[in-house]
Amino acid sequence: MQVFERGWLSANNILFTGATTALVDSGYVTHAPQTLALVRHALGERPLERLLNTHLHSDHCGGNAALQAAYGCHTAIPALEADKVARWDEDALSYRATGQQCPRFGFDAVLNPGDELILGDLRWQVAAAPGHDPHALLLFCPDEGILVSGDALWENGFGVVFPELAGEPGFEEVATTLALIDSFDARLVIPGHGAMFEDVAGALARARSRLDYLAGDPKRNAENAVKVLLKFLLLERGRIALDALPGLFASIPVLGSALRLMGEEFFVDDRRLPERVDGQPVHPTDSAPAGRVDGSAFHAPNPSPHRATPQHTDTASIDMRYTKLADWAVSSLLRARAARIDGSFLFDA
Repeated sequence: MQVFERGWLSANNILFTGATTALVDSGYVTHAPQTLALVRHALGERPLERLLNTHLHSDHCGGNAALQAAYGCHTAIPALEADKVARWDEDALSYRATGQQCPRFGFDAVLNPGDELILGDLRWQVAAAPGHDPHALLLFCPDEGILVSGDALWENGFGVVFPELAGEPGFEEVATTLALIDSFDARLVIPGHGAMFEDVAGALARARSRLDYLAGDPKRNAENAVKVLLKFLLLERGRIALDALPGLFASIPVLGSALRLMGEEFFVDDRRLPERVDGQPVHPTDSAPAGRVDGSAFHAPNPSPHRATPQHTDTASIDMRYTKLADWAVSSLLRARAARIDGSFLFDA
């Protein structure tokens, strides 16, 4: 078993060899060439025979189509997503809702909680892991105590609880999934993002603390979703024109859902929009400051060839709440050193 730790735009990939070869999760579409290169380098002359997905968010299955084209690999997906994939309903599959990309792919089999698989000549149990995604699955190898947790458990938290943004239950499902993980005798966790870890009890304690914080005020989950989705867009595109952000935000349905949850009072509380961070103004959609927020040297990355950088948008036609939401999101990323401004563009940092 080999783990390709990918970062945050692409989920980690887990490659199994043995009697048959298999890959769990395939990353984001813009990383598909890199995913193929990693698999080919690891397998050499062997083909990739099987592909499985823990869930069908774009950062976990965006490389499916490329791997299928290269290898014709047998593909298994969560059973409750099968109809959506067969119809290729991008709204139901979340790609249009989140403003993300995923090339169409097919499947040969489905995965259900309670299934048993052989991967890398080891026995794996499939279990439901709702919360971050209602149809997510995890894989547990009881003989070795290895858990493939997807985005249900990271070393420090878990993925955005998207169902709550749509007015559906999610926090209780996260708690149930964490309790299930706690019931396993897991000694090593391979998360969807970040490094493998062995302190399962510590990770569960941090996840439960995070859950208590989010569930205490659902607006917190909405705010977290806004920041995460903007960071994802920056990871994908490299840079975004600041004056295009309100229109971009307005085009992404999940951000509209988050906006409604955050409430009108959010947009009349100017204290949420600090005037300056490290001496630079941070109302970028009104006037874009020049230079780096932290004053460091800057070398602009090339924008992704897969998605054009948005051009100037007529903000007069955009609900002003999206302008304020974009200002707040940019300010939040600047404070966290997760983004930087140069001229009229916001860049990943």
